[in-house]
Amino acid sequence: MTQKRETMTQTAPITQDVMTIPRKLPDGPINLVGLTREALRETLIAFGTPEKQGKMRAGQIWQWIYQWGVRDFASMTNLSKAYRAELAEKFVVAIPEVVSKQVSSDGTRKYLVRIAGGHEVEVVYIPEEDRGTLCVSSQVGCTLTCSFCHTGTQKLVRNLTAGEIIGQVMMARDDLGEWPEQGAPKDETRLLSNIVLMGMGEPLYNFDNVRDAMKIAMDPEGIQLSRRRITLSTSGVVPEIAKTAEEIGCQLAISFHATTDEVRDRLVPINKKWNLEVLLEALRSYPKVSNSERITFEYVMLKDVNDSDEDARRLIQLIKGIPAKINLIPFNEWPGAPYQRSSNNRIRAFADIIYKAGYASPIRTPRGEDIMAACGQLKSATERARKSRAQIEAETRS
Repeated sequence: MTQKRETMTQTAPITQDVMTIPRKLPDGPINLVGLTREALRETLIAFGTPEKQGKMRAGQIWQWIYQWGVRDFASMTNLSKAYRAELAEKFVVAIPEVVSKQVSSDGTRKYLVRIAGGHEVEVVYIPEEDRGTLCVSSQVGCTLTCSFCHTGTQKLVRNLTAGEIIGQVMMARDDLGEWPEQGAPKDETRLLSNIVLMGMGEPLYNFDNVRDAMKIAMDPEGIQLSRRRITLSTSGVVPEIAKTAEEIGCQLAISFHATTDEVRDRLVPINKKWNLEVLLEALRSYPKVSNSERITFEYVMLKDVNDSDEDARRLIQLIKGIPAKINLIPFNEWPGAPYQRSSNNRIRAFADIIYKAGYASPIRTPRGEDIMAACGQLKSATERARKSRAQIEAETRS
């Protein structure tokens, strides 16, 4: 094991100096989407709902929004007409706006959605035989600059609010016809059965909003996904890993991608702050605390970088004692990418070494490559286009 590096000792939450847009604009209605149950109750009371009725009213509105997908207060028929009119004056039920939708030849759907401030993020739905997985974004852009990831080449703009995160799920359910009145089944055989926080951004740098959004997704009177159907992927924000186990309890995936600190420093620069030894130490406790069966190690296969037999053997030694599976991800190339995908034979040889050591080592089938929706390819084209338009306007004025 490599010698442990000096790391930052922090007791405060790990956050970034980025803006999170508030739920309401000045003098405008408050968006109820993304409020926790308690926050919803307190908000209703603050705006005139009698305190004794607060919990009941919050529960009724909660079910209309998250169980039935209703956005119009006038349709919330177990509330009085007068109360519905009062709600409509003070509040809205708003989710991100769909700017565009692309559908891959393999059925993958990529949505570009607009949020407050005119920014856009990408959301991907991946249909499979036994599940339907929605890949959700947690930030506009990303700060981690992982060298193999297209999203990492887009600068971080801001964190998403809890409403903008859970709003992506609601948007996808709209498009898939997944609300009860659209004929959706009540159990987890429905089209959108799983959530992965693997879209744009590092979820653990936006912990509070991610936690609140996933609590809504797991609520038994709302969207009703079990914690085992939600996977949070992190590049290794070590101080927040234990909090994830305690406060969310979902499945955990680690963007691992290398078996030495030298290589991981280059691929996943956050490794310079929390190296492999420190990260693995945190991961050993996670399944016990969260009652998760195993941790998923994500490993992108890069030709002549991290794909040797020696890397496979080192990986086995590193994760020894951790309930784990290893997802091998053929590198999804993007314009200007500095790496190449490992050959199919090399990936299979790597997988075979891991499998013979007793670990599941599925090779992920690239999905949505033709619409740039595959793992590591997400990047808001409109963010780039916005800069281009601004440059054109500047040139026109000069």
